[in-house]
Amino acid sequence: MPRRLKVFRTSIGFHDAYIAVPSRKAALEAWGSRKDLFAAGLAEEVTEPAQVREALAQPGVIIQKGRGSLQEQLAALGPASSGSSHPETAVTKPRARKPRPKPSRAALDQAEQLLAELDARQTKAEGEMERREVALRQARREMGGAA
Repeated sequence: MPRRLKVFRTSIGFHDAYIAVPSRKAALEAWGSRKDLFAAGLAEEVTEPAQVREALAQPGVIIQKGRGSLQEQLAALGPASSGSSHPETAVTKPRARKPRPKPSRAALDQAEQLLAELDARQTKAEGEMERREVALRQARREMGGAA
């Protein structure tokens, strides 16, 4: 038995996008959204018969319906786009980003110094062990044992 279709709506620019699918997840996939538009309040399930009729007639197909007239859409854009004979054009320069400061080398320098000190200690300890081994071999030979 196929799952019952539900109709979902989200806004895309000056249009509403309707789709009839079984779940919210399917609607998000059809719209190509990686975010949960429902959780963000940007999408909803629609139940009004007038709005669901066309979507239910074409399951899985995104139906776009304009919101408002062309004049209402232009008015929503503001005075620069309202069709006046001298539209104001605002040219904005990209904001110069502050350069990131160079990371501090203090921790790295401290670690390198510690590593150098540990290397020196190890070299000294190895040298001391080698001297002790030589002394033990010498003592064994003097006792008449094999080296």
